[in-house]
Amino acid sequence: MFDTPMSATATENQAVIRSYPSVWRNKQFLMLLASYSASIFGNTFHSIALNLWVLQTTGSAKMMATLVITNLILSSILGSIAGTYADRINRRQIMLITDLISFALVAIIAFLLTMSVTPFFIIVILTGLVTTSGLFKSPAYHASLVNVVGKEHIQKAVSLVNLSENICRTIGFSAGGIFVAAFGISSAIFFDGLTFLVSFVLVILAGAFPSPMRANNLSKEKRKFTQDLASGISFIWRDPFAKSVIMMSPTLALFFMPSLMLTQVMAVTEWNSTPFEFGLMEACIPLGYMFGSGLIFIFGSRIKKRGHLIMFSLLLLGPMNVVLSFMTSATAAIPSILIIGFMFSFCTLLINIILRLEVSEELQGRVFGVMSSIMSVAPSVGLAIVSYYADVFSPGAVMSVSGCLLFLFAIFAFFKLSVIRKYN
Repeated sequence: MFDTPMSATATENQAVIRSYPSVWRNKQFLMLLASYSASIFGNTFHSIALNLWVLQTTGSAKMMATLVITNLILSSILGSIAGTYADRINRRQIMLITDLISFALVAIIAFLLTMSVTPFFIIVILTGLVTTSGLFKSPAYHASLVNVVGKEHIQKAVSLVNLSENICRTIGFSAGGIFVAAFGISSAIFFDGLTFLVSFVLVILAGAFPSPMRANNLSKEKRKFTQDLASGISFIWRDPFAKSVIMMSPTLALFFMPSLMLTQVMAVTEWNSTPFEFGLMEACIPLGYMFGSGLIFIFGSRIKKRGHLIMFSLLLLGPMNVVLSFMTSATAAIPSILIIGFMFSFCTLLINIILRLEVSEELQGRVFGVMSSIMSVAPSVGLAIVSYYADVFSPGAVMSVSGCLLFLFAIFAFFKLSVIRKYN
């Protein structure tokens, strides 16, 4: 491991002294895990129902894009701001308040969709407000984990959170479609609202958990919000590890998300996949990710040379995309897609774990907030570029070029982002 400039905080010293139970015996963590999982599960119902309503009501791809673009703009603008608030205000209070706000907003959306005529712009505004609420909750939740489980258990905790998230999304999208067909669009969205209430109750039951202490003894002397925001950005710029992660993670997302879209296009236009094959392909990425998350959870602290694992996985992703571009059928492509999901878990999950270990607790909200802002923009930029060239050339050709470019970036990261590669 290595030392970061702001690692010697009062909170970290307390984390070393305090003994934390294992994740399975940590009731507080399990309550927060259940809270997070409930929200993710409900969100899948909301997503399916709202997309279906837009298509049935307007039949317009532009209207669908309006919702996506609205959420993208909000995420890119508010991510770092929300992260800064997560470092200034009690994080548990943020989670509780945002759950109640989200419940109220989603309930209003569900009610409006029962009406015969609902102005689309009102749904866009309300959906944007729900997104904003989630943007404030997310860094508060993720930055709190290390204070709840301790650094000795953070790897297993983050692995379990990611594993639960993928399970909830996989099951939720299947169950959500059935629920919408059985009970209707507004009922599915209201179900999402109820999951926010469940999340609220679970956070209450979790009880109070420590928020980070300020390293520079500013508990009495309050700093301005803009000072905290600037200090967070300054830390990311100065800290070698944080700076390397901010370079690596968005670039990976820039290539990874478009490759998923190209795979879907090839499945339909080139491989003539059956609905069953298409569904199986869609499940392969989360299944591979869950398998990787499970291994990280099982082996925990026994995993050594984590930086090498990250770089090895990154180096394999590009060539695997090139291999995928030459596949001639969905059946042949499925194993490659599964491996890509597995490799992706090591690139992303281990990075998130190490961030929590190496970044001071008092700065984690800001770091995750800035990452959220950048990560929300990168995939969209990649999708815009790839979708254009896929129409000009062919999806397979663009996938192959994208894989080669990702491999070149992996080589660059291996030599230039040595602070990640050398991490043990």
